[in-house]
Amino acid sequence: MKPFFFIYQWFIAAPIMLVATIITAIVTMVGCLFNSNYWGYYPAKWWSRLWCAIHFVRIQVRGRENIDRHTSYVFVANHQGAYDIFSIYGYLGHPFKWMMRKGISNIPLVGTACRAAGHIMVDTKSAGGLRHTIEDAENKLGKGMSLVVFPEGRRTDTGAMGPFKPGAFRLALEFRLPVVPITIDGSFRVMPRSTFNVTPGKITLTLHKPIPPEADGHNLERVSREARAAIESAL
Repeated sequence: MKPFFFIYQWFIAAPIMLVATIITAIVTMVGCLFNSNYWGYYPAKWWSRLWCAIHFVRIQVRGRENIDRHTSYVFVANHQGAYDIFSIYGYLGHPFKWMMRKGISNIPLVGTACRAAGHIMVDTKSAGGLRHTIEDAENKLGKGMSLVVFPEGRRTDTGAMGPFKPGAFRLALEFRLPVVPITIDGSFRVMPRSTFNVTPGKITLTLHKPIPPEADGHNLERVSREARAAIESAL
């Protein structure tokens, strides 16, 4: 079965998704000239769903009742593999901006579409990178628009979670937003960091209850610890 799926993935699915990616990027760039919140989210949502469907990856979402569509959150998720992006984009069901490395903006066409969509680029090489990130986020969050961050910063090599970086939690503190932990389970089996080949399977997204801001904001260490414990509880 694997040889047949390999041929299907690279000679049938890959050309289809290449065309779909180009079309999605162009539609996003043009649409964002008029409304970046709508066109920066929905074309990519359906592109992500197509990416999962065409590779026979099923997504199950648990805990959707824990979030309110009209509330802004900082979503924090573990990072098992490339399909984390497609799973969240396609099935979270809540408009958001990604917090991503600035280097992604250099990817031809895709990077341009990400900038047009208003995703928040983080310059980790600049001393003022965090301050710029906060200022950028302040202009884009609110009115139900949320932020999604992988606090590990990169995909895991082993399937186990790495240490969390504080950037996402600092933004939650700055804007006094609830933090929603998301457990991604199954993405490492579908496509780990070590390969570009897909293994059809099931990915489960578990949306945990929000961690609300305290009266004086968030305690970074406490919220990071609680978020990590919540994510681990559903793995």
